[in-house]
Amino acid sequence: MTPDPADPGDPSNPRDPRDPDPGDPGLARERTSLAWTRTALSFAALGGVVLKKDVIAGLIILSATPVIWKLGRLAHQRPGRLKLVTVTIVAVSLVALAVAITS
Repeated sequence: MTPDPADPGDPSNPRDPRDPDPGDPGLARERTSLAWTRTALSFAALGGVVLKKDVIAGLIILSATPVIWKLGRLAHQRPGRLKLVTVTIVAVSLVALAVAITS
């Protein structure tokens, strides 16, 4: 019978679920950083498309791009500020949605 790798009692299991700081499991931080960058690029693309139709709305969305990218870096560097980043991103997204709908 092979041991279950998810079993916390298994001595060959390198992660202890009781450990308050288990470290970085694999490439999770890099994937998160890439996801934030991809989100910022999506906002830039959306701003470029909206810019062709309405200059002011496009500029507002484009100005949100560096904010999103920087907030993603902040969340990556300081995980305790995740709530602040989440609330800010939701607010920026709602503003962009409102601008896109009213344009």
